[in-house]
Amino acid sequence: MESSVISIFSFLLFILSLILLLIKMLLWIQKNSGTPDNLPPGPRKLPIIGSMLHLIGEHPHRRLSRLAKTYGPLLHLKIGEVDLITISSPELAREIMKTHDVNFASRPQMVVGKIIFYNNSDIIFSPYGKYWWQLRKICAMNLLSPKRVKSFSFIREEETSNLVEQIRAAAHLGEPVNLSKLFFTVANSTVARAAFGKDCAHRESFFVAMKVIVKLGSGFNIADTFPSMGFLGEISGLRPRALRAHRHMDSILNEIIEEHRARRAEGDDEAEEDIVDVLLKIKDSGELDVPLTTDNIKAVILDLFMAGTETSSGFLDWVMSELIRHPKAMQKAQLEVRKAFNGRTKIEENETNELQYLNCVIKETLRLHPPAPLLVPRTCSESVKLSGYTIPARSRILINAGAIMKNPKYWENPESFCPERFQGSTLDLKGTNFEYFPFGSGRRICPGIAFALANIEEWLAQLLLNFDWRMPDGKTREDLDMEEVFGGTVTRKNNLYLLATPLK
Repeated sequence: MESSVISIFSFLLFILSLILLLIKMLLWIQKNSGTPDNLPPGPRKLPIIGSMLHLIGEHPHRRLSRLAKTYGPLLHLKIGEVDLITISSPELAREIMKTHDVNFASRPQMVVGKIIFYNNSDIIFSPYGKYWWQLRKICAMNLLSPKRVKSFSFIREEETSNLVEQIRAAAHLGEPVNLSKLFFTVANSTVARAAFGKDCAHRESFFVAMKVIVKLGSGFNIADTFPSMGFLGEISGLRPRALRAHRHMDSILNEIIEEHRARRAEGDDEAEEDIVDVLLKIKDSGELDVPLTTDNIKAVILDLFMAGTETSSGFLDWVMSELIRHPKAMQKAQLEVRKAFNGRTKIEENETNELQYLNCVIKETLRLHPPAPLLVPRTCSESVKLSGYTIPARSRILINAGAIMKNPKYWENPESFCPERFQGSTLDLKGTNFEYFPFGSGRRICPGIAFALANIEEWLAQLLLNFDWRMPDGKTREDLDMEEVFGGTVTRKNNLYLLATPLK
């Protein structure tokens, strides 16, 4: 009897939702019956859904690149209720991230982000303003400063040593190595130790909960395309799933923070000072213009993992894929690394920075395979003119960095892997050049560049120093698939398996 009542109630709720949706659709048609003046060009918009079909699929960044070739680098799409503006040229990227940077410095409010990141109180999704500036300052001066990044060098060394030993063990057995799995493990472990310390009892449960959150935030969410229809988040199941994931993660983070508080109360001065310790110290100092809450600390921790694990492990996947497909580049990078190490098992991080060809390999891989070819969306605070077109207030802005960094107008043979193109080049990773900005630019540039580079330089150098690499038996480098999957970042669709031969 009880189940019948629930079924009837669910059916009535569904019918009511359909009626409300129909009313909204009719209002939308009435509101949008005329063509808005002076918007950027774009494909034909269908009633209600607008241009949504152009973004549904496995590779939205590629779809947008094709549309830009037809309609130009400044493109307007209507996604449900949302005006979406995509940018696909260095000149327009400069307008967004430099000339009008303040006007485009905020983030759109998304259903999952608002729930998971404690009402968007993290660094990535926080609205532009005093609180965001404070977080940015904390990040730059306390969490990911050059001094702090250097203090994590012992973590990098230990985790890299573990990585090398696991590869040696597989090589001894003559088995192909699942590098994708190992790269994800070393990235997770490195970030976890920097954030929580070595002896965190809740690390594994945190990793499991994090997988759920990443999956939630990676898909297409209908509720975000019709912001005025809050009920869509409920009937789609998105909001309930996000709330469950948030509550589970929140309980884990509470235990991690309490563990750190207890350790501090006991006066354990010999323990490694990790990022949670630093954030708690700043929170308790009472010196902030905007008080930092425990929930704010949790949001920042989630940011570190969202931006620091899949990005780094995905990069290693791509760089080893490209090097195995281009043996001359592999040999050149190995020769440089082995000459620099000169029989040593490690070199100082400032010496790694001087490995010029290795750094060219890193830059070229980031050009061909940027972690996020579509940068994190921005929002337009006030209506503004770009290239003579009107960009409406509250528009969402997508900068197609992947398309810009493969534009044949600026790059010779843009689809080819050619590290030599960066030799003698002034292009860097700081976002000062708008034809090359794999980590973004302007106020919203990724704050963790130094941490990410220190990690990937160390890992890649050790992979090239300690091993020779080839495809598994029976396969050639031409057999290596380079299919990608679009999610929180763009990663390899299939795991990378290679055979390693330890250097004698």
